[in-house]
Amino acid sequence: MHKDRINQLGDELYQALRAQSTIEPLTAREGDITIEDAYHISLRMVDQRLNLDGERIVGKKIGVTSKPVQDMLNVFQPDFGFLTDKMEYADGANIPIAGNMIQPRAEGEIAFRLKQDLVGPGVTERDVLDATQSIMPCFEIVDSRIHNWNIKIQDTVADNASCGVYVLGKNEVDPHDFDLPNLKMTVLKNSEVIAQGLGSAVQGNPLTAVAWLANTLGEFGIPFKASEIILSGSLVPLIPVVAGDEMSLVIDGLGGCSCKFI
Repeated sequence: MHKDRINQLGDELYQALRAQSTIEPLTAREGDITIEDAYHISLRMVDQRLNLDGERIVGKKIGVTSKPVQDMLNVFQPDFGFLTDKMEYADGANIPIAGNMIQPRAEGEIAFRLKQDLVGPGVTERDVLDATQSIMPCFEIVDSRIHNWNIKIQDTVADNASCGVYVLGKNEVDPHDFDLPNLKMTVLKNSEVIAQGLGSAVQGNPLTAVAWLANTLGEFGIPFKASEIILSGSLVPLIPVVAGDEMSLVIDGLGGCSCKFI
């Protein structure tokens, strides 16, 4: 895809983000769009956030890693994107929807905080474990600029992996002390249990997902950096939320986090 067209589509997604509106799927308009094209479109969108809005990159994310999420979105391989400082909310925060999000859905995840750089390709699960300072419970609130979540993998990659906002739990622990695939998460919506899942839902092991992301971004010359937050993918299906909803989750032995939508 020509660079001018990449920039045009990236700008279109950025403008949709700021206008809180949706656009038709890129895959419906650009029949030959590749994942690499989509990645460069996302870079343009993110660059606009950095240059025009003063945001800064503080981490990366992998999404569409578990079968329930893949089945729900009809997308059958992971996506990847960037986190900025303006996306983060504190544990227990009130998160506005109006003027902030379009069609949000909550995901329960395990987040990683890095203590050293990781540069793919060639990153292993052991490398991820050794480079991680701590893990913590996390809500990611994904939000698509593509109309009615009618996405293919190229659409969500171009849309910065459908990034919305995220909430990190206060309790951070050493991942060496836990069996990550067998960590059990329980998610509640308005005080009622709505979903449960294990760490193994994320490509068999959250470490596997993070290694995949490091290696995938490494192919584009993008490293993981010390102190960055890495979101490893949802353990449960996506949960639509509206103003008034309260979400909470707990991971056995790890703690929890919560947020309310206003």
